[in-house]
Amino acid sequence: MSRPSPSASGSNPLRDRVDAARGASGTGVSVFAVLVLFTLFAGDFWRNLISWPGYFVLAGVLAIGSVVLLVRLRPVVRWRKLPKSLVLFLAFAVVSLAWSAYPGATALGLVAQFATTGAALFLAFCLSWQALLTALANAFRWILGLSLLFELIVAVFVRRPVLPLTPTQPAPAHIPSAFYWSRDLLFHGGQIQGIVGNSNLLAMVALLGLVVFGIQLADRSIRRGTAITWVVVAVATFALTRSSTVFIAAVFTAVVLGFALWTRRAGPERRRPVYLTAAALTVVVVVSVVLFASRIPVLLGKSEDLTGRLTIWNSVVHLAQERPVFGWGWVSYWAPWVSPFKDLAVRSGVVYLQAHNAWLDVWLQLGIVGLVIFALLVLSTLWRTWFLAVDRPRMAVADDLPYTALALLPLLLLAALLAQSLAESRMLIEGGWALLALLALKTKQSAT
Repeated sequence: MSRPSPSASGSNPLRDRVDAARGASGTGVSVFAVLVLFTLFAGDFWRNLISWPGYFVLAGVLAIGSVVLLVRLRPVVRWRKLPKSLVLFLAFAVVSLAWSAYPGATALGLVAQFATTGAALFLAFCLSWQALLTALANAFRWILGLSLLFELIVAVFVRRPVLPLTPTQPAPAHIPSAFYWSRDLLFHGGQIQGIVGNSNLLAMVALLGLVVFGIQLADRSIRRGTAITWVVVAVATFALTRSSTVFIAAVFTAVVLGFALWTRRAGPERRRPVYLTAAALTVVVVVSVVLFASRIPVLLGKSEDLTGRLTIWNSVVHLAQERPVFGWGWVSYWAPWVSPFKDLAVRSGVVYLQAHNAWLDVWLQLGIVGLVIFALLVLSTLWRTWFLAVDRPRMAVADDLPYTALALLPLLLLAALLAQSLAESRMLIEGGWALLALLALKTKQSAT
């Protein structure tokens, strides 16, 4: 695994100029990119509004549009620089059809996976880093702004919990809280869910938005007042969700940012203390988690089983051990109509469609082999994003150009995803997978 040589913004300047010349940041493409990102990170909004069939039509149109734009824009792509671990992971998921316990569900999961990957290809190859930053910012503004407006309308005018307009199943006599689109908690001190209908998902968008808006503020790529306003909106939304799992992700992301800035200041010749400190901190955290595992849920305001996660994890581990090497077959979202997912994770009348841990989910679906490939994908991407963030930009032999905040974007986005992957499987689907794939693709193209 070679160490990348960064350019001024952690990208290939020649390709970025070609992208711009071909209209990659033009109005039409920019609007389409925002719609793609909005849909990837707020898929539940569309499903609650226009139903699953309506969402499938929309997602299909966006996937086809991504491919069409890739063909029409003809971005400069170094095909030999495609991340091999990403290609291998997708190929192994396809091959799992051969031994899948649910081949029909695997086929559907593969369609969803490749449609999402197609969107990632469009975003990675047709947008410069600056255009990607702008598209992410605009998508997150829409999600956060509409979420606060939605919760305000429910609190002021509706004044009761709201179910999705197009529920996936008939509501039982006693409706679990997880079924509600909004629980009308804005003025009652509870966790708001926004248009995505889930406090953890909304909190994650707020965290990613905080990263994006903060970089725009630091790089002065938009007006200072506008940037500060949206930083405040992201912080307020994050606080209103009261998501303890995403709070941990925020702390981890902040720690990664601190070490990246320290590494920049130390310079290439004085980085050993930084890495030794990071290693020591990692050991301390791991030991603390092992020693005080029983007290962690209380500190996070969770039940002893981490709001059902321990029960789900135990069920997933037992099932994965039945097929430990190659897994049960890829499925992406769990398919609740086939075994063994019908009753694998049921809590308080709610059927959950993920392992609430991306790593356990990969082990369950693709076994140890798939888990190793996935780890290589994540680690290789992390390696490239780290050096793009901490090395000075280089457009010639000398690396004396000033640092930019934009070069931190891939690292901080990936750090947030990694932290979330321990409590959610979102890194394998929709916005999480698209973000991981586009970071893998774009950083690999930037490396020399």
